[in-house]
Amino acid sequence: MPAAQAPEGSRLTTRVVKGSIWTLAGQMAPLGVSLITTPIVIRLLGAESYGVLVLFVIIPQYLYFADFGMSLASTKFGSAAFAAGDRTKEAGVIRLAALISLLVSIPVAALLAIFAAQAAQLFNVPERLLAETTMAIRFVAATLPLTLLGIIFNSPLLARLRMDLHTLVAAGSRILGMIAIPIAIYLGFGLVGAAVVLFAAAALNVVGQLALSAFLLPEMLGLSLDRRSLPQLMRFGASMCIAAVAAMALVNLEKGGLSALSSVTQLAYYSVAFSLAAVLTFASGAMQQSLIPVFSQLQGAEHEAERNLIFSRAIRMMLLAMLPFVGLAGIIAETGITLFAGEEFGRESTLPFYVLLSGITFMIATYTPSAAIIASGRTELFARLYWLELPPYALLVWILVSRYGAVGAAAAWSTRAAVDSILQFQIAQRFSGVHFDLQRSSSALVAGAIAAVPFVLYLVFGLGLFGGLLASAVGMAVYAVFVWRFALLAEEKAWFIERSRAFPGF
Repeated sequence: MPAAQAPEGSRLTTRVVKGSIWTLAGQMAPLGVSLITTPIVIRLLGAESYGVLVLFVIIPQYLYFADFGMSLASTKFGSAAFAAGDRTKEAGVIRLAALISLLVSIPVAALLAIFAAQAAQLFNVPERLLAETTMAIRFVAATLPLTLLGIIFNSPLLARLRMDLHTLVAAGSRILGMIAIPIAIYLGFGLVGAAVVLFAAAALNVVGQLALSAFLLPEMLGLSLDRRSLPQLMRFGASMCIAAVAAMALVNLEKGGLSALSSVTQLAYYSVAFSLAAVLTFASGAMQQSLIPVFSQLQGAEHEAERNLIFSRAIRMMLLAMLPFVGLAGIIAETGITLFAGEEFGRESTLPFYVLLSGITFMIATYTPSAAIIASGRTELFARLYWLELPPYALLVWILVSRYGAVGAAAAWSTRAAVDSILQFQIAQRFSGVHFDLQRSSSALVAGAIAAVPFVLYLVFGLGLFGGLLASAVGMAVYAVFVWRFALLAEEKAWFIERSRAFPGF
């Protein structure tokens, strides 16, 4: 890389890392609260009713296409306008995206409310819980437009990488909701009370995101729309919407399949395993939220070097940072799940958790090429990819879930995650103007093998929790030495040293 570009690359790396840390904090703080509240909810409801709670929470996730791709469109086009210094256009684009989202999401939410009973029956909800679930789904339907608006109104915060402010509102509203749900259930409001809490948390998030965005971009409070951006938004959104329909099915198909082909109890076992395994993707997901606006501001041939630098560095740093924790998670899984949800879940959720770890490893790397594709505006590539993946995935889910229940669901999800990751890397490099130098990163692959050794020893020799933790501690020490000596590039070592000297003013 030319020396002249190093300062800019270093500056962008710092901005991305700072934004990612704040976003990660916004995910980990609610997780910490959920470690306390979820076991309480499980014990208050029991496995069957908790499975129903999981069900009506994930049903709206099938409908996130109802924003017509505007949550991502507002970030992409708003960030581009911000980079160009056009604040009026930035605000107009975001308002236009919000209007399009409302025009699509309100009718979809109304249909979900009308057919709530049929949705509950479709997912094999027990008869005794049917009426309560139907009412809860109707409240959740009303939450959908608010949730989508909150994701759109945070665009000025994302464009400026003010993840601190975004985290304050998003994490704060989620935490309040998590605390209120077990209280509502304990007071006798049951599943309906939990749904009302979700609605209130979504409303609080919308108000907070809009207020902070208006603080940074006062033009947000205007009423004009950037009509010139309508064709771009519609093209971007149409492709993203088509992709989102398939994506929501891909993301949640094995969960719905468990409920329909097995039972809501199996869904509860799988959901606990999946929720805990998904924690390992929080850091890469947090980085993606910073990468999308950064990549959006680095479009064009003149920014190719910076774009490739950020792309390769994000992938390598995320894998190097997270791989040891994947192995550690496997070692503590059974004990952790038992403490978290009880002996029944420790017994039934641990094996699905192990199976999910393989797919999670691929997912950690996938967020970066996904961000590059979104920022390039080539959202039609997602539509093609997801719709091609859906039929074989549906067949795989049907075969594995019907035979193996929660373990089969985990195997199906991990298989799809691996295939999707490989394909997204190829698409990003071919169509989005980014390149990942695998040869320069070969040492990172060796590091990954080192990180896996303690977990393999734990499984093969039955080391137990104490032995596994001891092996993990030794393995992490060896891993850290190897990474510093062989896996990090010279400029990356210099960056870490520079930032450590600046701590705590990072």
